[in-house]
Amino acid sequence: MEYLHTMIRVGDVDKALDFFCNKLGMTEMRRVENEKGRFTLIFLAADKDIERAQETRAPLLELTYNWDEHEYGGGRNFGHLAYRVDDIYATCQKLMDQGVTINRPPRDGFMAFVKSPDGISIELLQRGEPLPSQEPWASMENTGSW
Repeated sequence: MEYLHTMIRVGDVDKALDFFCNKLGMTEMRRVENEKGRFTLIFLAADKDIERAQETRAPLLELTYNWDEHEYGGGRNFGHLAYRVDDIYATCQKLMDQGVTINRPPRDGFMAFVKSPDGISIELLQRGEPLPSQEPWASMENTGSW
């Protein structure tokens, strides 16, 4: 068995791409427009997965945009996507600077959660060992759910 992709439904392509590409730093690998089925599929790769995604078309995140449906409930029921980052603090600061709420701050120097515009939880995990605890993260409260 080989992991290929995770699919999430999005209600607004521009907002989703702004979040996943501009804020999280993912790259669009390919796009499929299906007029008959009235949907668009957009496949994204994390920066450290681009070469592998070009070779094998995996691992990818598939954003599915159904042209006639724009609101989805139960994003929390999905669970979450997880990505490893080189510096959890720098990543969270960059996201905060771009207006993204850090729902679960990286108090432990290892794990944080944010949400996409469609309410999908994104887990960010520090590559390697946890970073030493530091402020403002160590005393930052949770916001909402993740």
